Amino acid sequence: MKRRHEKTLALIFGHPTSGNIPWRDIEALFIALGAEVSQREGSRVGVRLFGDRRVFHRPHPRPNTDKGAVVSIREWLRQNGVEP
Repeated sequence: MKRRHEKTLALIFGHPTSGNIPWRDIEALFIALGAEVSQREGSRVGVRLFGDRRVFHRPHPRPNTDKGAVVSIREWLRQNGVEP
């Protein structure tokens, strides 16, 4: 995993939960972990990773992911053994 992905992972697992993580960085982390990312209807993004499929909402008009989504992503990664 590249250094930038490690930084994104650290932000996801940081406390307090950050609301300043650009979605493109999270998406790049998913791809680095081997995910298959696909565009769904509207601003929905499908992520297939760990033999599981999740659907996330790409933030707009601002590029930063909201805290609720960060918490959800953190728990999903933790459940599958991915931690900084």
